[in-house]
Amino acid sequence: MIYLLFAALCSVLVSVLLKLARRLEVDVGQAIAWNYVAAVALSAWAFAPTASSLRAAAAVWPALLGLGVLLPTIFLALAGSVRHAGIVRSEVAQRLSLMLSLLAAFVLFGEPLSAAKAWGVAAGLAALAGLVWRPARGGADTAADAARWLFPLLVFLGFGVIDVLFKRVAQAGVPLGAALLAMFALALLVSLLLQGWRLARTNVRLGRRSVAAGLLLGLLNFGNILFYLRAHQALPGRPALVFAGMNLGVVAFGALAGLVLFRERLSRLNLAGLALAVAAIALLARG
Repeated sequence: MIYLLFAALCSVLVSVLLKLARRLEVDVGQAIAWNYVAAVALSAWAFAPTASSLRAAAAVWPALLGLGVLLPTIFLALAGSVRHAGIVRSEVAQRLSLMLSLLAAFVLFGEPLSAAKAWGVAAGLAALAGLVWRPARGGADTAADAARWLFPLLVFLGFGVIDVLFKRVAQAGVPLGAALLAMFALALLVSLLLQGWRLARTNVRLGRRSVAAGLLLGLLNFGNILFYLRAHQALPGRPALVFAGMNLGVVAFGALAGLVLFRERLSRLNLAGLALAVAAIALLARG
């Protein structure tokens, strides 16, 4: 269980770092690009994929290319969600995205739909609605209000598609180390293109704080993946426990960080959505 604890902590610390970015004068776009520099280096060091396994990864290049594009862009959406909607809503939206991958499993991969999973999906949709809903305030900035629900929805949809693409890669039998290295390298390329275009059009300059924050971000991201994999290795016969423990741990730590550290405010409907999210994750793990 210690691996699950570390995996959940790494996931939430990513959101905490994104939340602190403006206060620390960190350029999020640059930090995300440097994050993939660290992720590529750590993947090559930890998994040391062989040349043959990297060639095997070419068989699923459309899915890997999709991941290479989506990973950095949805990371930017996650940063926007943390900034505008808070850590609690962002983490829960990311975790509830598993509903999309489950729906894809039923439709695309022929997995049977159990009653528990059906109730889990229903509870998850209700939870998402409760979490993103915020009452309109008289005289408030409508663009800011829209951002508070739009970014969590983008996180929900984006991470759901990413999970489906991960399943495509896994289904093809590509070794994990090769798949991670390939997708991180593609994500780094996309991030560099985005930042190059941005630097050419604006007066933004490279900053050492952004480099340091990005490398730390990459370490946390990679730590999340590595500890999650180690948890599956330590509990090979209990995948549901690992799945539920990871997701519930992230929701719990995310709620603690958002409510205690950053004083995020949740309405009664938001709190009901949070409770429904926990119930949805438990049902999906059970099913």
